[in-house]
Amino acid sequence: MSATEPVFAGPGILLVLDGWGHADASDDNALTLARTPVLDELVTHRPSTLAKASGDAVGLLPGTVGNSEIGHMVIGAGRPLPYDSLLVQQAIDTGTLRTHPRLDTLLERITASSGALHLIGLCSDGQIHANVEHLSELLAAAATHQVERVFIHAITDGRDVADHTSETYLTRVTELAAQAGAGQIATVIGRGCAMDKAGNLDLTEQAVTLVADGRGVPADSIHAAVSAGERGDEWVPATVLTAAGDASVADGDAVVWFNFRSDRIQQFADRLSEHLTATSRSVDMVSLAQYDTRTAIPALVQRADASGGLADELATAGLRTVRIAEAEKFEHVTYYINGRDATVRGGEEHVRVTGDGKPDYVARPRMNLDRVTASVVEAATRPEVDLVIANLANIDVVGHTGNLAATVTACEATDAAVGQILEAAGDSHRWVLAVGDHGNAERMTKQAPDGTLRPYGGHTTNPVPLVIVPPGTDTPPLALPQTATLADVAPTVLHLLGHKPGSAMTGRTLL
Repeated sequence: MSATEPVFAGPGILLVLDGWGHADASDDNALTLARTPVLDELVTHRPSTLAKASGDAVGLLPGTVGNSEIGHMVIGAGRPLPYDSLLVQQAIDTGTLRTHPRLDTLLERITASSGALHLIGLCSDGQIHANVEHLSELLAAAATHQVERVFIHAITDGRDVADHTSETYLTRVTELAAQAGAGQIATVIGRGCAMDKAGNLDLTEQAVTLVADGRGVPADSIHAAVSAGERGDEWVPATVLTAAGDASVADGDAVVWFNFRSDRIQQFADRLSEHLTATSRSVDMVSLAQYDTRTAIPALVQRADASGGLADELATAGLRTVRIAEAEKFEHVTYYINGRDATVRGGEEHVRVTGDGKPDYVARPRMNLDRVTASVVEAATRPEVDLVIANLANIDVVGHTGNLAATVTACEATDAAVGQILEAAGDSHRWVLAVGDHGNAERMTKQAPDGTLRPYGGHTTNPVPLVIVPPGTDTPPLALPQTATLADVAPTVLHLLGHKPGSAMTGRTLL
């Protein structure tokens, strides 16, 4: 049977189980510790395979863990996309970043005016939002231009890397500054405040006033700064390192944001820009990669083209879709799966599920899963809807806490939700394609730089399950290839809908 002759063509559900990775059973594998009869049955008795979701299979540097952003982009694009981290590294390797005309002009102006350069970003090597090693190139460029005052405003991690490792990473920052001959850490704050993306502006304001105005708890050392984070690296309080002196942002200074991923830094970037404007400070800003900010911030490295993907093909075919997710993952089933395009195409309906109050993922690992499940079930009953695209966020979001017990509960809640969705799909004669976007909960510890095992809430390089559930018992048996990648999802979905893959897609249909 050719790829243009679908085994069964009709409406379906694309179900992304965020953080659903595959690994052997172990004491730190929340998925195998959890009681998940539905997911177990899917991977053992339904047509399934393991899909590569990390490294160069999805457009990342080899060996780099996957993430939700690139995962959904590749699921939607139907092809690997050179991710921003890869494009930045290529610009470093070729020397084009250090000599970038925009960076060159900015540094020349700062030198001539005796202004200060402020470098702001996440200081870890998690490769999800930033890589601390990228700082070396920016510091070297500043040294080449003889910028005398270079202040590093460090954001501590504890989420993409093992918790309680920020001192090691900040020590690395001081080493990079010493090697370049420029720069010193001026402020420190945890990503819980500096990289909030849920609209909690009271958290963001702490980061803004720390960097802009030097408002923070004084500390005389890196150790003192990070030790104040009683809740871990993610929540290190706004801290000013006294050795740096006055490192507040002055009129005429320049800011370079060195996160390569936009979504968790853009709220901070917008608010800092607005605060500086409101206080009559004119400051040049650039970002290492392109940000989706309200403020126009020029980027040193541009994005890859992600057009021609699933969303475009669905719109061309006149198919109706409903996109459903909690607030934490809503952009992933809309903006990112559409190729980082905010355009709402014809026939595209959005359901953004929100809860009451601020989330506590350890206390409430179910999150708003019941509402998400109900929305998917309701959409599945509507005959005019060709495709439901939904994200179940719990495995990943709760996994990020590093709390094994809570993540086990999240896995079990997700399993029950998938069972309800499969039942609804069967009742409405819909196929279901369930897939992880990256690994997470299958590894909940990681070796820290000092050799000890620490709780780990970050992503992995493990493959993810990909399962196809036919729309009924009267369909021919399926056998999926032994290997796949996330790039194969869009061609397969289009095939199941009775349409050919798009011409821009290099992924293959798995049927």
